[in-house]
Amino acid sequence: MNKEEIIALLPYSKPFLFVDEISSITENGLVGHFTFDESLDFYKGHFKDNPITPGVILTETMAQIGVVCLGIYLLNDTFTTDTVIALTSSEIEFLKPVFPNETVTVISQKIYFRFGKLKCKVTMINKNGEEVCHGTIAGIIK
Repeated sequence: MNKEEIIALLPYSKPFLFVDEISSITENGLVGHFTFDESLDFYKGHFKDNPITPGVILTETMAQIGVVCLGIYLLNDTFTTDTVIALTSSEIEFLKPVFPNETVTVISQKIYFRFGKLKCKVTMINKNGEEVCHGTIAGIIK
């Protein structure tokens, strides 16, 4: 399965799709990218006159790139549109803001994948190579 096929299989669409590109993927991890377009609706009110990307959206971006894309790759030919994906836990530390029109890179390292549960260490960095946030995210993919 190639990188474009993985993105096409994601169960999300605009405006809730937070994956633009996967630059590398192996059975142990993945690197992907997303640009937060200034027209995204949540910027209208978070925060007034000084918009930043909400932490929950940063977490969702790391989950989509770092867990769901990797899970689709690991399941390979057994992943279908009937496959169920659910977040089971996340623990994220936020270090820097992400502003409109910023491109971020998510680096995911598999901790384990067994019995349908995938747990990953995820890190988000900005274009300057600065760490924006990091933590662990786990989900069930069945």
